Amino acid sequence: MTITRRLGASWRKGMASAVVGAAAFTASSAAPPTDGVAGLRVDRVVVVMRHGIRPPTKAQPMPLGVARDPWPRWPVAPGWLTPHGAAAVEAIAASDRAAFTAGGLLPAHGCAGRIALLADSDQRTIATAEQYARGITPGCGVPIEHLPQDTTDPLFAQIDDGHAPLDPARASAAVDAAVGPGGIAATEARMRPLLARLDAVLCGRPTDTQCGVSKDPTTITPATARTRPKLAGALDRASTAAQILLLEYAEGKPAADVGWGRASAQDVTDFGAFHALEFAILARPPYLAARNMAGLSPRIVGWLTDAAPAAAQIAMISGHDTNIANLAGLLGLHWRVPGIAADDPVPGGAILLERLRDTAGNIFVRARYRAQSLEELRAGTARAPYRRIVPIAGCRARGVVGLCTLDAFTRKLKG
Repeated sequence: MTITRRLGASWRKGMASAVVGAAAFTASSAAPPTDGVAGLRVDRVVVVMRHGIRPPTKAQPMPLGVARDPWPRWPVAPGWLTPHGAAAVEAIAASDRAAFTAGGLLPAHGCAGRIALLADSDQRTIATAEQYARGITPGCGVPIEHLPQDTTDPLFAQIDDGHAPLDPARASAAVDAAVGPGGIAATEARMRPLLARLDAVLCGRPTDTQCGVSKDPTTITPATARTRPKLAGALDRASTAAQILLLEYAEGKPAADVGWGRASAQDVTDFGAFHALEFAILARPPYLAARNMAGLSPRIVGWLTDAAPAAAQIAMISGHDTNIANLAGLLGLHWRVPGIAADDPVPGGAILLERLRDTAGNIFVRARYRAQSLEELRAGTARAPYRRIVPIAGCRARGVVGLCTLDAFTRKLKG
């Protein structure tokens, strides 16, 4: 299905001015480092990407009382890709184009490259795919596969949509193993100094005991056959607040609007540990990740294995941070983007799954994480994005740690 619906005027307004100059970069700075494997060449890439910068998904971003002051305004509806976010996506797409062209996957000019785009049905994911198409194939009008906007697409959330039932006992065991000794109370205790710093930003000093995220202890709501386990309390709210502050900074808001002028860039980076922690507990455990990815995994494998002459050389999935964390958990991937907490999925960041072939036609897969730094996001540029090979855990093919055979890679996606 190739449906590209018209998006709202509140998002389109100002778009032209926002993207001017956003893709300024040099091809040499965008090209990946020399990291070829003797006898292998990359002939196909699947890009699993988080959508770009958006506001909080609710008009009231967090429950009343979490913050002392009103939250800042945004230029678009809750959860929509902003014009600044669109510019940043187009910039990273242009950087990808330069890297893929340098690697021989795309032509230097024209529209001859074979590209497939798949997006979830939220405005931010559809618009991200549109902006990615603008940057990677300027003027080529690549169709985007997606359901009508705001129609639930089970491909992107198999558990919540009831397509991948859970065994509650196995789900709880997976979460318990991720939390580790002492349970969630011990985890919260380790994070308490950072929680206090976050409360100081949310509430000012001295911190009002009725304000902030630390008022309620962290708990974990167990999974059912049709719902994922969820955090509640301090660490859950800290994750949400940390992500909002990061988005404020990445959007380029004035310093007075980033945490009400009480959050520095270093605070934004440090608080991201809460967001990464939530995913480490709830999204990365392979039992949960494999089931939530059950809709997308076959599409990924299909793109990597399709031998048809017209098969896509570049396929991009425009999804969410949960999808990135799920895939990272299945493959055991880890990264650290400048200005972003370790393993935190970056707005516009992506896991690139590269297919490599030898002269006999054998297929191998490796992974790369690609994202703009926090400062590049704020500037809306991609002059020197983070672009690193991240070893796939447990794989070693042709003597290369982190390189998978196709069979080993496919087994990993099954959890």
